[in-house]
Amino acid sequence: MKTNRLHLFSLAMAIMLCMSSQNGNAQNTPSADTYANVEFKMPKVNEPVIPANTVNLKDFGAVNGGYVLNTKAFADAIDALSKKGGGKLIIPPGIWLTGPIILKSNIELHAETGALVKFSTDKTLYPIIETSFEGLNTWRCISPIYGKNLENIAFTGNGVWDGSGEAWRQMKKSKLTDEQWKKFVTSGGVLNEKKDSWYPSEQYLKGAKGADQNVRPDLKTKEDFEAIHDFLRPVLVSIQNSKRVLFDGPVFQNSPAWNIHPLLIEDLIVRNVTVRNPWFSQNGDGLDVESCKNVVIENSSFDVGDDAICIKSGKDKDGRDRGVPCENIIVKNNVVYHGHGGVTVGSEMSGGVKNLHVSNCTFMGTDVGLRFKSTRGRGGVVENIFISDVFMTDIPSQAISFDLYYGGKSIAETLAEGGNTKTTKLVPVNEETPQFKNISIKNITIRGAQQAVFLQGLPEMNLENIEITNLIAKADKGFSIIDANGIKISNLKLDIAAKNAFEIYNAQNLSLTNVEFNPTSSSALTIDGGASKNINLSGLSKTTTIGKDVPKKAVKF
Repeated sequence: MKTNRLHLFSLAMAIMLCMSSQNGNAQNTPSADTYANVEFKMPKVNEPVIPANTVNLKDFGAVNGGYVLNTKAFADAIDALSKKGGGKLIIPPGIWLTGPIILKSNIELHAETGALVKFSTDKTLYPIIETSFEGLNTWRCISPIYGKNLENIAFTGNGVWDGSGEAWRQMKKSKLTDEQWKKFVTSGGVLNEKKDSWYPSEQYLKGAKGADQNVRPDLKTKEDFEAIHDFLRPVLVSIQNSKRVLFDGPVFQNSPAWNIHPLLIEDLIVRNVTVRNPWFSQNGDGLDVESCKNVVIENSSFDVGDDAICIKSGKDKDGRDRGVPCENIIVKNNVVYHGHGGVTVGSEMSGGVKNLHVSNCTFMGTDVGLRFKSTRGRGGVVENIFISDVFMTDIPSQAISFDLYYGGKSIAETLAEGGNTKTTKLVPVNEETPQFKNISIKNITIRGAQQAVFLQGLPEMNLENIEITNLIAKADKGFSIIDANGIKISNLKLDIAAKNAFEIYNAQNLSLTNVEFNPTSSSALTIDGGASKNINLSGLSKTTTIGKDVPKKAVKF
């Protein structure tokens, strides 16, 4: 009996050690279902390979407390690892104040639980460099975390990286409580003429005048940009032209502009991270994946001040000249608590976006859920997009939005100004014409939204081949479909408060089947537009109003 008890005890200890080992390696293990049910040929994303060398930040003179600048300690530690071929830099519990951290190849930054890396608010520590922002080639202050032309970079551990964004950002009075506004005004800085926006400095205010979505295309020389240094807010994490980059475990928060910006990365993994910005933060995006290839974004949470998970590929001519699409992307098992969009594509998509899989994501209170945006002048093709099993609650505007008239404002701001543009004006198709096509959206639940679905293409370049199936929606408004070709909608359960559940304008080759309405909600449809063609509405003849401009026989029941 004693032998049996010893045997059972040894077996139990072995199981516990195995479980402990598995937990310890969790940050290096992808989810079992990461590549399951992906609709396109997706290569397995290569993870960074980090040498076994390890150093501790404290061994290089770092001082805890948040009052001593540890920029040199970080640089010396990274340099020491680099001379050995790379390795892991352990950042222990504590508050570690620092200036910019410049990455080198084969480095893992491991912020342990309890570690807070706080970046200095002294803007003179961040020199301006040539880079890309908002999809354009420009000058910006160097990012707090910066690396270019690297291989094998990893951010692990459960510590916090804080960008001290409050020292960089403009603030709008309308987004703050009276007490918050008073705190900013009394802290220094300057107000605009209307006294409704606060700026960190006169230099920032000077830079903001004449800016096009935070970029000054009118300035040409480094000296020109130096004169508005404070305005050139960096993204928190900028890694460019690199291979095998991993984010696994930490919190990234309070960025000066965008939070995490991988640009031209091959083999990128973002998992188990928390990305946070104040909801009122200007351009406070969560993750902006730009012109990257082979990407996994999973098991992460976002609570930010702008779009949460963003897929981009450059803007206008700069993006087209680069000519590098964002492709082969998996977005799975993520939660977004606040943001202008849960998952967004564009509007900087001039290099194209293709092969995107989004599944099992939850958006709670985001301004928009799934947001696709572009405008004339961008160019680029967005295609082969597959979205399934997305759950949305309390969406204050459009749960699903395709808008090819994006004007640089949030949908909330657009709605406040009277809503989206609708025009029949045709312009010539050329390299500046954006195109969205071959998109599948299925198994969607919308519990509360201002509008369930908004689809708007261009008269000269319709949205093309979009299929929406198995959708449950409770919303104030139903569907708007404008300048779209090849739209298949089926298996809907709708509870719509507005008079018309569907407003269709200049649609071609559209089919609508198996629609179930709540008995107390609207089931009416309106169809208009002289370009309407081959519209099939199964069993909806009694509730459909057809405009006088619609060609005869364009609508079938």
